[in-house]
Amino acid sequence: MAGRLNGKRVAILATDGVEQVELERPRQALESAGAETQVVSPSEKSMRAWQIDHWGDDIAVDLPLARASAEDFDALLIPGGVMNPDKLRTDEQAVSFVRAFFEKSKPVASICHGPWMLVEANVVKGREVTSWPSLETDLENAGAKWVDSEVVVDHGLVTSRNPGDIPAFNAKMIEEFAEGDHAEQKRSVQPRRERAAQPEMRP
Repeated sequence: MAGRLNGKRVAILATDGVEQVELERPRQALESAGAETQVVSPSEKSMRAWQIDHWGDDIAVDLPLARASAEDFDALLIPGGVMNPDKLRTDEQAVSFVRAFFEKSKPVASICHGPWMLVEANVVKGREVTSWPSLETDLENAGAKWVDSEVVVDHGLVTSRNPGDIPAFNAKMIEEFAEGDHAEQKRSVQPRRERAAQPEMRP
């Protein structure tokens, strides 16, 4: 796989609570294939990773989300960890960043709880995906077809279930990223749902 991604720039969107192995091992695979990767995060300098059942290492942020644009990248990786996407999906900049990759027909790979971001961006209607099992209902409610498989590829969208699937995930991610833009990505973009206004909290 060496050299297949030469010249490609890949954004890795994550924040505190990202599952460390789901960021580090795909990143290593991307860089071994020749890609330049940048960790993009709402955090300015670093974030703290999670390792199965305890806090892991601090991971440096290469590019603050506030300065990031999908225009500057060829593909997007969204790792999982329960806390990571649960925080990101409440961040409008993060959701818009993910959505922009689909609007521009660029390939996206997401693993474990990461597909929560795809639900929030409203880009999975009619797509075949997988994820951590607890996301099945969320994804199906968003219009996706959920399947229990180590890796699912749907025209530029790559998804997997858990860290045990990383070897298959990495192989298909590199394959799709190497192919470049996929028109089906743009066709899956649906109008964003309006968030309900939150009631004012009074002391």
